[in-house]
Amino acid sequence: MPEAKSKAQQRAAGAALSAKRGDTKVSDLQGASKEMYDSMSEAELDEMASTAREDLPESAD
Repeated sequence: MPEAKSKAQQRAAGAALSAKRGDTKVSDLQGASKEMYDSMSEAELDEMASTAREDLPESAD
């Protein structure tokens, strides 16, 4: 299962997961979160969104 490589990636996974669960509109997604929504399962998104944040960089340059 994938783990987030950055806080930005974790946030995008969280947004995509929210849309998968029906909590937010799919049309509100853009960029990486839209791609994640289309290509990842709910379980994969859940794991990526729940990655521990303290050691993650803000972005994966």
